[in-house]
Amino acid sequence: MILIKCLRFKNLKIILLNILMGGIFMSYQQLTNEQQTDLPNSNKDKPNILFILADDVGQEVLSCYGGESYKTPHIDELARTGMRFQHTYSMPTCVPSRLTIMTGKYPTRFGDISWGDFPKSAEQNTFSNLMLDNGYVTGIAGKWQLCLLKDDPQHPARLGFQHSELFGRHEGPRYYEPLIYRNGHIRSDTKPFYGPDLYTRSIIEFMTKNQNKPFLAYYSMALCHEVTDDLETPVPRSPFDRYDSYPEMVAEMDRAVGRLVAALNALKLREKTLILFVADNGTPQNLIVRAEGKELIKEPIFSMQNGIKIPGGKATLTDGGTRVPMITNWPGTIKEGQVVEDLVDFTDFLPTFLDLAQAPQAISSNIDGFSFSDLLHGKGKSKRTWTYAEESVLPKPGGTEPSGVNSGLHYIRNVHWKLYNDGRLYDMINDRFEQAPILFENDTEISRNIRKELDLTFNSKFDDSHD
Repeated sequence: MILIKCLRFKNLKIILLNILMGGIFMSYQQLTNEQQTDLPNSNKDKPNILFILADDVGQEVLSCYGGESYKTPHIDELARTGMRFQHTYSMPTCVPSRLTIMTGKYPTRFGDISWGDFPKSAEQNTFSNLMLDNGYVTGIAGKWQLCLLKDDPQHPARLGFQHSELFGRHEGPRYYEPLIYRNGHIRSDTKPFYGPDLYTRSIIEFMTKNQNKPFLAYYSMALCHEVTDDLETPVPRSPFDRYDSYPEMVAEMDRAVGRLVAALNALKLREKTLILFVADNGTPQNLIVRAEGKELIKEPIFSMQNGIKIPGGKATLTDGGTRVPMITNWPGTIKEGQVVEDLVDFTDFLPTFLDLAQAPQAISSNIDGFSFSDLLHGKGKSKRTWTYAEESVLPKPGGTEPSGVNSGLHYIRNVHWKLYNDGRLYDMINDRFEQAPILFENDTEISRNIRKELDLTFNSKFDDSHD
């Protein structure tokens, strides 16, 4: 009997010890999990980012900005259930805009950059390389335009994209029978397909494959840019024996956005994913509509917005060229139906993405951008008080883009006022189309003070304008 009691007592001690040790282990495990959650570089709470860059689309094109010429229901829905930005500014053409996005710096910081000559000094500090360094899987599809891919097919990988599906600009078509490089190698199976369908599918497949990791999916759209115009033989036409019209391109752009949102819904990733839609510059002034032999025929583009006929403004420093639509959507984080007046420009994407990646330490102090992640989270406003754009005409093989002469013209502006380096000052609230320049000799006290303020801002920020 005594022996049995001793054994029972011993077993009880073992049981109690196991309970105690289990409690300690559970407490330790709970503490460890909490510590992991609090780690700044933990992947647990990093959002996915779907970054959609439309090509040649001004604000007047989208219904949610008052556009009346085209229907854009999927993009409008993103705006209705998200945040629509009134004052987002690009460069006037695609290459300088993409250089600015990739580096967080204005093109002037790199001196005279030729088309396809991405600055070597900036390769390791692109937003894609920095996101890759901070726990993200990175993929891109669509337009590259930062080099001739036939000369440097691994350029996208070197700049930080683990997956790429890109058409060869200045090498072949982008729409019908597209010439596409997948991870540096030309695809041989694209002839029956419409290019934008392949680029959209590539992004969806990338997000599906990486749905359990934080990903950065960059959809650099072909739409709504005209067909390649500098090949000896015009690119293939549509099944209707012509090139797509601008309204048809807008419809395809909107359809692609709808497919991407549907894919995220199917993957149950909407609340984990920031969608950022923006355009690289304004609407084209004209568009290639058909080929007659080797001659490409163009027609001008006009769009109705709030009852006003708006001409395309691409390649100009007007609002038609550099004031672009931007919409952000993130269910559960971004409050629905917001319209914001905060200033944003293309240097701001890099620091914003790094903030969202919980990697503020990776944001260099010598970039031009300001993070607007607090604005997205409803905790503050954009820190930007001015923005800058320049007429960068970058040479391309066989000619120049867009017109061959760089006037050296640039501007610095805030929401209300815009100052060009030739001395023209505009009241942009009351003179949207820049019809009444205020010259130095005609300054009022108000315009004189504004001119002085913008001049001082420019001089303080651009004294040392080259790397």
